[in-house]
Amino acid sequence: MAGSSHGHTPAAWTGVIIAFIGFCVAGAFTVMANPLGFWAGMVVVVLGGVVGMAMRAAGLGQPKKTVSPQSGREAVGAEG
Repeated sequence: MAGSSHGHTPAAWTGVIIAFIGFCVAGAFTVMANPLGFWAGMVVVVLGGVVGMAMRAAGLGQPKKTVSPQSGREAVGAEG
């Protein structure tokens, strides 16, 4: 996993932090038996995903790798 840079971007960190805050808010309001606060927390969770995707679209996410059609194949006749 360390070689893939999975999740090591500002977009990923920001989206996860916002979603985590939303889960904490929703959990607190669940304990307090307040449905309106719970749903407000769930809105914050969804907002975290939207912010993460928007930041990725703005170029703050992991760049997409371009793969050539022959990248995963061995050359014909090559011996290892």
